Amino acid sequence: MSSRVREAREKLTSTGSGSRTFDIELMREFAENRVSSIPLMLAIAAVISGGAAFWAPVERVLAWLALAILQLLIASRFYQRMLTRIEGEFDPKPWHNRTVLLETVQGVCWAAMVLLLIDSVDETPRSLLFFSLLLVSAMSAMMLALIPSAVYGNLIPITLAVTGFVFATSHDPVPLTLIVCMAFAYFLYLSKRFYSTNLSSLTLRLEKDMLISELEQAKANSDEARRRAEEASLAKSRFLATMSHELRTPLNAILGFSEVMKGELFGPHAVPAYKGYSSDIHSSGQHLLALINEILDLSRVEAGRYELKEDAVSLAHVLEDCMHLLGLRAEKRAITMTDAVEPRLPRIWADERAVRQVALNLLTNAIKFTPPGGSVFVKAGWTAVGGQYLSIRDTGTGIPADEIPIVLSSFGRGTLAQKNADEGSGLGLPIVKGLVELHGGTFTLKSEVRVGTEVIVIFPPERVMDSLPQIDLENGDRPRRRSRAA
Repeated sequence: MSSRVREAREKLTSTGSGSRTFDIELMREFAENRVSSIPLMLAIAAVISGGAAFWAPVERVLAWLALAILQLLIASRFYQRMLTRIEGEFDPKPWHNRTVLLETVQGVCWAAMVLLLIDSVDETPRSLLFFSLLLVSAMSAMMLALIPSAVYGNLIPITLAVTGFVFATSHDPVPLTLIVCMAFAYFLYLSKRFYSTNLSSLTLRLEKDMLISELEQAKANSDEARRRAEEASLAKSRFLATMSHELRTPLNAILGFSEVMKGELFGPHAVPAYKGYSSDIHSSGQHLLALINEILDLSRVEAGRYELKEDAVSLAHVLEDCMHLLGLRAEKRAITMTDAVEPRLPRIWADERAVRQVALNLLTNAIKFTPPGGSVFVKAGWTAVGGQYLSIRDTGTGIPADEIPIVLSSFGRGTLAQKNADEGSGLGLPIVKGLVELHGGTFTLKSEVRVGTEVIVIFPPERVMDSLPQIDLENGDRPRRRSRAA
């Protein structure tokens, strides 16, 4: 693939000469055009010979026709051999020189047509000869345009022959000579324009080939990167599954024994400090267990293996429970929590554990990053399109705009959290965002420094229970739900 890309780029670096691969493409197209034009040139030679037979000796006409046919057959064989050689090892330079020589010989052959009617005194055969050679010159200029040297080699003998014929047979040769020179100059101009057009077309085609090659290479690289990512994700999942078991087993023992020691179930400690140590061990173990659970939840969400256990969930009830659970923590920090939930909100079809985790994480962050004496506002209600939203806004110090992508990434923590050494793994918001997206919802984080932060979670209309279809009891069928919100 890389070789194909390099070859295409090498072709594009040339303007038509000096690049072997580019010249080969020109030679290939030229040979194909010439092979396809041989039958037409044979037909033209036959028509001209038939017309000239009325004024020239038949032997002379047949000799010229045989020469023309032989030359065209040699040219056909030569170009067919060129096309065959192009498929293998091919050096364009000697073939280019042979092509110019062959086309020059062909031009001489066509120019020899003046010998057929050189003795004629009638104006009709002269006109026939004049316009026949102009027609052949025009066709040759178009067909040989891909190799400019071949155009000159073919047209110069014809031009000289026509000019000599005019001077030999005309009483006033100057006007006709000017017409002939202008006509052949025009043919050369058309040939140059045709060459430029074909060169541009070939360049565009090679650009397309290069683009396709680069796209194929990019796709191959992407497939390889995806394969490695899948292997890495599988290895990560296996590692987390193994480590979660290996860590939780001793961690449960640590939590259990530290709780026994903290509660002094078997008697008081001889040294009172041991009770404080036991409490520290227990709280550290709980923090470690929560961190392990968060890592596992995030890994399952990122791997798409988090299975939603969907049921009818009341968003207002979940918010009420979470605010009650975190109320004591807010009171300790003198933070006021205010809720504004629209009345009679219907239930939503969602995973209650996931919705509760979303609300707990957002409320915990709001309380953690709000200074004492601040406020946290909790809102829930309808969206404009019929969905339901959850909004949690605080009056904390806020997050700089350039740090929002950081806090939404795994293990990402803002400068404020690092400066204040707040506890946290940086997994809360990524887990919340992943869980919301699993429900088909949207997660929006708005923040302004020294003003506060607001997080808005929106559940789509198809998850609102009022929008679900009714149970079909028609014709005595057993009750069944025809569909459910996804």
